[in-house]
Amino acid sequence: MSKPDSFDYGWVIVGAGALMTCVGFGTMLSLAVFLQPISEAMGWSRAGVSAAATLDFLCMGVAAFLWGTLSDRFGTRIVVLAGSVLLGLGLVTASQAAHLWQFQLFFGVLIGIAAGSFYAPMMALASAWIEKNRSLAVALVSAGMGVSPVTIAPTASWLISTYDWRTAMLVIGIAAWVLLIPACFLVRPAPQAVDTATADAAPETELTAAQALRTPQFIALAAAHFACCAAHSGPIFHMVSYAMICGIAPLTAVTVYSVAGVSGLGGRLLLGALADRIGAKPVLVGGLFVQAMCIATYLAVAKLGEFYALSVVFGLAYGGVMPLYAVLVREFFGARIMGTVFGAVSAFASLGMALGPWAGGLVFDNFQRYTWLHAGSFAIGLAAVAVALSFPSKRGQSHDLGRAAA
Repeated sequence: MSKPDSFDYGWVIVGAGALMTCVGFGTMLSLAVFLQPISEAMGWSRAGVSAAATLDFLCMGVAAFLWGTLSDRFGTRIVVLAGSVLLGLGLVTASQAAHLWQFQLFFGVLIGIAAGSFYAPMMALASAWIEKNRSLAVALVSAGMGVSPVTIAPTASWLISTYDWRTAMLVIGIAAWVLLIPACFLVRPAPQAVDTATADAAPETELTAAQALRTPQFIALAAAHFACCAAHSGPIFHMVSYAMICGIAPLTAVTVYSVAGVSGLGGRLLLGALADRIGAKPVLVGGLFVQAMCIATYLAVAKLGEFYALSVVFGLAYGGVMPLYAVLVREFFGARIMGTVFGAVSAFASLGMALGPWAGGLVFDNFQRYTWLHAGSFAIGLAAVAVALSFPSKRGQSHDLGRAAA
């Protein structure tokens, strides 16, 4: 069995990872708070400022794969340290941007690249440290993303109202350095000792990263994660706007979004604990099915109470499934190349996240309603369920990996 001190320190890794995902994703998503003040102060179009968010997701997707590969080769600490420095640098320089293209470069590219350094490497490291409650551990690292809307965004809003957008972004950038750089030095490599449980969880055939990326198992996980994110990102991004179209007051509509975010945090913990008991695949499939049904339900809701109830269930589903992809990557490909493989899976997820908001805007611009967004997202959500079902359900099937990659 693992040494008790090794097991205990794994939860320090989990805590550091949760902080990194909270600050990294929180600063990136805080653009929604900065959007109006920046547009009004600088005279830049909202579409131009919002383009930085699209760049964030695209750059994060590409960077996640590269950061994951670097973490496998050089260790996680140097990767998250570089990302932390880059994150603060992106915020500080964006706060001083004089032209729109400068803001898009600093906030959209630098911060997107930086945010990609935290999720996949820290999820991989946490799964290597924690054995008994691995699904819960990666869920807690992912939970940082759920906490960010109720920490970073309100802080940014208060700073903007007290000072201005430049000061607010500068302060958040410096705070990111203060919080994250020390946390990076808590990151340690996982112990090399392997017990029986770990041996059972590792694939029988050791693959190189290049071989793993050609397997049907990787393709299934990447496609499922892409479809999962493409399905829920549009309804989430346009949730407030849709509620307002249904006659709900703007400030109240924001609370509908907040309820979904808080529920997503609970979903990560609930489904993570459940996956430790019955396995990651059945929980993933069930969560994806509930997510798809919730998206379809948006076609029928119109009252505030209905929106709140749907937000709770929808948040539990989309938040809960997100960490489970990391668990399946760990189980079927092992710890040695997990950073690379999960980084690649995360890259596809980022592309799905970038697709939804754009598609929703396109649909509304053409039809002045979100019906086709929810119908299309429902269909994509069902596709995610079908793809997830194709993934092998038993660890013993992982011996087929070598033949599949050959």
